[in-house]
Amino acid sequence: MLKLFGAVLVVLAGTLAGFQRARQYADRPRNIRGLIAALQRLETEIMYGFTPLPEALRRIGQQCKEPLRALFVQAAEEMSPPHDRSAEEAFGRAIEVHWKAAALKAAEKEVMRQLSCTLGTSDRSNQSNHIALALQQLKQEETAAREDQGKYETMSKSLGLLLGALIVILIF
Repeated sequence: MLKLFGAVLVVLAGTLAGFQRARQYADRPRNIRGLIAALQRLETEIMYGFTPLPEALRRIGQQCKEPLRALFVQAAEEMSPPHDRSAEEAFGRAIEVHWKAAALKAAEKEVMRQLSCTLGTSDRSNQSNHIALALQQLKQEETAAREDQGKYETMSKSLGLLLGALIVILIF
């Protein structure tokens, strides 16, 4: 009876690990879409709202869902007094703290890092051009993420279950 209970726990653990990995594949396109929407709102705030960058980031953060909310809110706090950091430093610190919570990869991180280098350092039209470039790059990453999701999401679920079953077979 104890062996059966242990076997069920091992299979359940393998299945849950597979479902966790599959969730990461499903969350990545969703997080990229959220990042795209946030950057589109940032472009609107910069071009038409004439909003200072820290306030624009704070507003965008309040409109986003987690984990992107924390990223934008912390970047806004880092740019505001008493810290008064540049956009590049503020985003660097926010990304360092909150990036692992998002199901995003290094490509999206690099896009945000490159964008943060230009935010607040040039005129509105130039910033708009850089945001448009970042949006284009993120849309390409979203397409790749959807392809990965289609390829690997179901496989991860099945593989978790099968790996748990294999462990049970090898043990018993």
